[in-house]
Amino acid sequence: MMFTGFIGPFAILAITLFALLLPIFALIDILRSDFKGNDKIIWVLLVLFMNLFGTLLYFIIGAKQKIK
Repeated sequence: MMFTGFIGPFAILAITLFALLLPIFALIDILRSDFKGNDKIIWVLLVLFMNLFGTLLYFIIGAKQKIK
């Protein structure tokens, strides 16, 4: 029972850092990569305006659209 108040703040901090850092990593990856047409602009806007959801979409779908 003593650790209940101790673990809570660390879990919240970890989730917050995850939610803040993941979009930054996505934006860096998008800006360093090449895409067809306007895909780069679309992914940047999606990550900026839809933050965590846009970031997850990028890592699931967008990363496969990069030109190698």
